[in-house]
Amino acid sequence: MKINSKLLPIKAHYFFFMAAMGPILPQLQVYGKELGISSVVMGSVTGVLPIVFLLAKPAFGMLVDVYRNYRKTIFMMLICIMTISYALMNFIPPEAKVEVNINDLDDVILDTCNATDIRNELQCNNHTTTVICTSDCLTEPMSFLMNSVNSNTSKYRLCTSINESLDINTTASCGMKCKEDIEVNNGCLYKSFTFWSFVILMSIGTIGFNVTNSISDAICFDVIGEQYDYGKQRVWGTIGFGLSALIAGYIVDLFSGSSISYTPAIIVMLTFSFFDLLACIKLQLPIIESPENIFKDIKTLLNNRKVMTFIIFAVFAGIVDSFIIYYLFWYLEDLAEATGTKNIKLLEGLIVAAETLGGEVIFFSISGKILERFGHVHCFSMCFINYALRLGLISVVPSPWWVVPIEFLLQGPTYALTYTTIVAYANELAPPGASATMQGIAAGMDDGFGYAIGSFIGGILYKYIGGKNAMQVFSAFGVLCSVSHLVLHKTVLDKYDIPSVDGQPEYKNPEDALKSINSHDLT
Repeated sequence: MKINSKLLPIKAHYFFFMAAMGPILPQLQVYGKELGISSVVMGSVTGVLPIVFLLAKPAFGMLVDVYRNYRKTIFMMLICIMTISYALMNFIPPEAKVEVNINDLDDVILDTCNATDIRNELQCNNHTTTVICTSDCLTEPMSFLMNSVNSNTSKYRLCTSINESLDINTTASCGMKCKEDIEVNNGCLYKSFTFWSFVILMSIGTIGFNVTNSISDAICFDVIGEQYDYGKQRVWGTIGFGLSALIAGYIVDLFSGSSISYTPAIIVMLTFSFFDLLACIKLQLPIIESPENIFKDIKTLLNNRKVMTFIIFAVFAGIVDSFIIYYLFWYLEDLAEATGTKNIKLLEGLIVAAETLGGEVIFFSISGKILERFGHVHCFSMCFINYALRLGLISVVPSPWWVVPIEFLLQGPTYALTYTTIVAYANELAPPGASATMQGIAAGMDDGFGYAIGSFIGGILYKYIGGKNAMQVFSAFGVLCSVSHLVLHKTVLDKYDIPSVDGQPEYKNPEDALKSINSHDLT
């Protein structure tokens, strides 16, 4: 088998770049969960970030298209900023969580106070917090304001807003277990250094990753030209992501004690990022003329109904995919706690490995042939129905271990095929010299605007109807998208089809694709 040395650097970049992200990206949500951030707030944060992607990707895309001689420098700077931001997250000091077992109520000062007193005393500091206490002497869990009166003697003051006095004599023989009331105390967390450090570093790192990923695809198409399949290059990123996630999951569980330590995952990320920079140095980027009027070319594309339909459903794809991206591991950790499942980080690593080394490797390798056979319209419709099946199955599993075979079988027909369809079609529609800009628009609508909507709605649904029901809502939305997409193309948009060969859409080079779009311009 002959090895094409020209393509080795881009394969190496995809492998090491995604291998650096394997230990980090799947864990961002659950890391925030471990800090005490609620699903609604996490959904709001991750919902704002994709809006930034929507602006940043086309902006960086145009920058790279116009200043093509500096692409490699811009590219490598983004990788460095991204890596440093994620690495610094490991040094964020966690907020202290209160959990007290009170065996002798002689160590407790039980008191009553009114709501005004509680509001005055509930300051965001280390001395006062709201706790939920359970005891055999209490008919139901009770909320208290707890002060540490004397840290040397473990004396605590428990204050409640209950009007009637607490009968200390009847509770003297009872033990009491108190845990911090996360819902009430989250207001303090969201004013803390811990929370804002996490948000800022996660934002910088994630923006850097998404912009770099988009530019990587544009550079890949520049390198391979029209002679090679994009999926055969991108599949190396999938392999790297799966392997590093599995390795990191194992060593995080291995080196973690009573609390999870992400230091081994950070070390894995830094190692692969170093090798990625070496691979980028070897990239030989072809010289392509810059577009004469990039804004005019893009405006022409966006004035076409068929292109706009493609972009709208790219947003819908992002909405469906976002719930899996942001809340799958959140749901798994809740399910693991409910079912007593151990070694959850190893299990999460196995799931990522099953997704990437199984379904993605296969489908990135054959996605080009699937697109040629069915065309992007039918592929898109199939992707939505596959997402619906995937979410529906995950919502009914009795144990987190069942998710491994589901992800192995359905990650390829959902994420890998959807990703390739969007990237390949965006590249075909791009005017000459504007590939990075068009990739930025398509990706910005998919994992930008779509992820923003899905993350925000997903966080709210997760909190108020639970993870299981939220997954089933997104599953139903996937079915609706699949049917409406197919019906829309078979009825309203049929007469505006791009020229086809043997009844299937014909994928043209960028120049011919642009001419075809212009000839069907409806405005």
